[in-house]
Amino acid sequence: MQVIKGAMLALVASAASMTTQAQSNELTLCWAAWDPANALVEMSKEFETESGIKMNFEFTPWPNFADRILNELNSGGKLCDLLIGDSQWLGGSAENQHYVKLNEFFDAEGISMDDFAGAAVEAYSTWPKGTPNYWALPAMGDANGWFYRKDWFERADLQAEFKEKTGRDLAAPTTWDELIETSTFFNNREIDGNKVFGSAIFTERASEGITMGATSAMYPYGFKYENTPGSYDMEGAVNSADAIAGLEAYKELYKCCQPPGYTDSYMGEGLDAFKSGQVAMAMNWFAFFPGLVKDENVGGDKIGFFVNPAQNIAGSTLGGQGISVVSYTDNMDGALQYIKWFAKPETQAKWWSLGGYAVHNAVLNDPSFKDSQPFAGDFLTAMNQVKDFWQEPAYAELLAAMQKRLHDYIVADKGTAEEALNLLIEDWTEVFEDEGKL
Repeated sequence: MQVIKGAMLALVASAASMTTQAQSNELTLCWAAWDPANALVEMSKEFETESGIKMNFEFTPWPNFADRILNELNSGGKLCDLLIGDSQWLGGSAENQHYVKLNEFFDAEGISMDDFAGAAVEAYSTWPKGTPNYWALPAMGDANGWFYRKDWFERADLQAEFKEKTGRDLAAPTTWDELIETSTFFNNREIDGNKVFGSAIFTERASEGITMGATSAMYPYGFKYENTPGSYDMEGAVNSADAIAGLEAYKELYKCCQPPGYTDSYMGEGLDAFKSGQVAMAMNWFAFFPGLVKDENVGGDKIGFFVNPAQNIAGSTLGGQGISVVSYTDNMDGALQYIKWFAKPETQAKWWSLGGYAVHNAVLNDPSFKDSQPFAGDFLTAMNQVKDFWQEPAYAELLAAMQKRLHDYIVADKGTAEEALNLLIEDWTEVFEDEGKL
């Protein structure tokens, strides 16, 4: 019996060893479920061939992405070896040690953050902000931009009417004043026998939508989170006269020119409104632009793109993510090997060609880059003027407060813009006091 028992124990140990070995030869990468994720799956086949490591992918729909992954991190879960996580998560994930600090690895492998666009490195990699402490490699550059029905804008009858009404040519707006004026011109108009509306913007309440939309107006008007970076002195920044004007402009665009029932809309709803021919213009993330170009109904020669309009200054709301190694991984070596592979210029070039948004300077500075896609030049411009939400560990509470105050004012018609921003300062002050930062 002892011999049999010993043999059985040996078999169990052998099986356990084989299981461990199999697991160590695999990685799971977590991200949101959208077109760029599909491109990453295709591209990662090269990594599998080169490394012998099997790649698994866990993609979660955007509305559930933050809740699912942050719960996973906070519980110390082992679902993700690698994570492409939102920029706002960086502070909390660094301070709570969910992510591996990558400085020593970068130094050892000769990976320089100087090889990536500076704004992307600060947004996607560093914590605390302004320090050379790296918790991610820039993975997916993104910003909120715009697309429009170029075929409608080029119609001679509409051009003549617009010129007569406004005194300027019908063209992609360059300021928020022009954006509102152009949206108003198209709103409730009949084109090709169909009633159309001026634009589609973000109004979603539950996650981040209305904040990402409204800041696309507020940043160009002059909205800031603090008077002095790192000081949390919000009075006179968050509720400045320029910030108030920007919020009022966004509400004006919402009130004048949206499709019916557009009270809780975000990425998908905006894309649907544009693809179905309901609107002349729409805001959305650059990540969706490759798919729009290929759309049979509104793509090709029918679509045009423009960077988020300026007003007092230029400014675009930051999207995008960095790729991090999750500290709870059982395959640290493999995860770091993937980071090294992803950082290579040739990998970054392929990433762009497949529909991902590389921010490696070797890609961005290539003379052919601006002509590689009809929106490539606008992407370059946007990434040089991006502004981001708080990346504080308490970002979720900060974001929830802004979502409520903006939605109450813009959609629910509660109070004034100034009152909304004053209340937001009160909300944020309470959060930072609880954090011991005020």
